[in-house]
Amino acid sequence: MYDYYLGGIHNFPADRAVAKVLLERTPMLRTIARDNRAFLARAVRYLTSVGVHQFLDIGSGIPTEGNVHEIAQAVVPGARVVYVDVDPDAVSESLQLLAGNQYATAIRADIREPQAILDHPQVRDLLDFDQPMAVLMVAVLHFVEDTDEVCDIVATFRSALAPGSHLVVAHATLDELIVDEREWEKTQREYRQQTTTPLVPREKSDVARFFDECRMVEPGLVWLNTWRPDPDMVDEFRDRPERSSIYVGVGRLP
Repeated sequence: MYDYYLGGIHNFPADRAVAKVLLERTPMLRTIARDNRAFLARAVRYLTSVGVHQFLDIGSGIPTEGNVHEIAQAVVPGARVVYVDVDPDAVSESLQLLAGNQYATAIRADIREPQAILDHPQVRDLLDFDQPMAVLMVAVLHFVEDTDEVCDIVATFRSALAPGSHLVVAHATLDELIVDEREWEKTQREYRQQTTTPLVPREKSDVARFFDECRMVEPGLVWLNTWRPDPDMVDEFRDRPERSSIYVGVGRLP
């Protein structure tokens, strides 16, 4: 569905059917998806500028425009990237895209098993955990239903990282939005009927817990398009940034 929102071609009829239903209820989903992808690009460019040249992208999805390795390797040709996704189609598409790229690969794994990701042979072969790296969890943590579990997941990744490493998070929220509870419950029911993963928006205080032990990179934990926006960026949420429905942040481990 994310690929469909972005205008990609790597999606299936079932994805498009559900995506169209959700777009009818929330027309801004397509804009949010594109802005989320743009945030990922800004974060990766920032990280390469401060000397981070290793990336573990969890919940990477089907490859589409602006992949992490393309952005990072345009600046640092030897930048290393491991994509992680639970969807076999996403992994297969990624491996096809990465054929011949010795500094990037993709593995199939579940974010709910963080230690298995950290211990995966291909992750260990490509990434040096004694050096700074970035763990990217962009629009994936809200698919883990239990808040304590998701905090434990993030803590497991944090504990494995060298000083100077970074966490990048984008997470859905309903904070500051006027929401019709009955409509939201109906949307949730439809989403659950058509997909295998729930969507769990969280409050800002919950998202802030992911950055325990981190120093937040300015401007901190903020609305999607307010994190280091590009000067020429078109921002449909400029007047009401809360309508983006996503908190984003980058934290550095001291």
